[in-house]
Amino acid sequence: MKILAISMGRKNKNCDILAKQALMAAEKAGADVQFMNTMNMNITHCRGCGACSASRDKGGQIKCILKDDYLTMENAVLDADGIILVAPVYSLAPTGQLKNFIDRFGAAHDLSSATVEQEKRIAEGKTGDELLDERLFRKKYVAYISVGGAHTPNWVSMGLPNMYMFGMSTAMKTVGQINAYDMGRMTNPVFHPDFMEKVAGLGKHLAESVGKEYDDVTWYGEEGVCPVCHNNLLSYIPGKGTEVECPLCGTYGKLEVVDGQIKVTFSDDEKKRARNTITGLYEHHYELKDMMTYIMKNLEIHKDDMNDLLKPYFDYKPEYKD
Repeated sequence: MKILAISMGRKNKNCDILAKQALMAAEKAGADVQFMNTMNMNITHCRGCGACSASRDKGGQIKCILKDDYLTMENAVLDADGIILVAPVYSLAPTGQLKNFIDRFGAAHDLSSATVEQEKRIAEGKTGDELLDERLFRKKYVAYISVGGAHTPNWVSMGLPNMYMFGMSTAMKTVGQINAYDMGRMTNPVFHPDFMEKVAGLGKHLAESVGKEYDDVTWYGEEGVCPVCHNNLLSYIPGKGTEVECPLCGTYGKLEVVDGQIKVTFSDDEKKRARNTITGLYEHHYELKDMMTYIMKNLEIHKDDMNDLLKPYFDYKPEYKD
């Protein structure tokens, strides 16, 4: 059992300390452990070129053509059975470096698309290196710790929700999470033994969860409103009465007020189609496949006039002057 802790904060500061606290507990529970700090790693943004997916669809492996430290982190994530991800909150949300990684890792490693391609290759009689990297299909388990200085939760409100996207496309099982806000007044987490014990508990729980069937994994942390991602975000849908949506999971629930308290109920069918499940990922896979039929149809309709339609925008070149 390999557990990787990723700290995206400053070296030897709060993120590192909390990541290592959880990792030490995982090691005591029997895990082989590794630690990575990304602060000085160069992980640039996705260029949207599609080369990673194109390589997969043409019989190759999934590889980003941008040669930076993303490739190191990608390999470490694929190699791990369990991941402890710790990231600092800057402007309400985690460091942009995390989003850069998610954008480059997410769609390219989508489990539904990879499964469709792998089944196709197997049916064609391909074996060994002709198949996609087997690490893509391993069960993975993840725990999140969002770290923020503000003592009011609404100043770190997008920390954990954004971190949750890290494991979505590969259907990682989230085993728990901690919203480590108020770090400013706490000064240093090592001054607070009860809190550090809570963090250690998360690492231990991750190690104990690795290898279990996803449905048998219990949750560590606050329950939250959504029973799948356990975050507290809801979207109101105009014209849909009391129907609300978890914007992370894409699942619909019914809102009601019971004894003066808001209650949201999600059906079992909705929970099964959440975005981090293989069912939810297949739903999106076929949505994109259907989208391509519209794209090809529209390109055919406009094959003779597309250049003329685009020319005014290509020729319009106002410049920014500093």
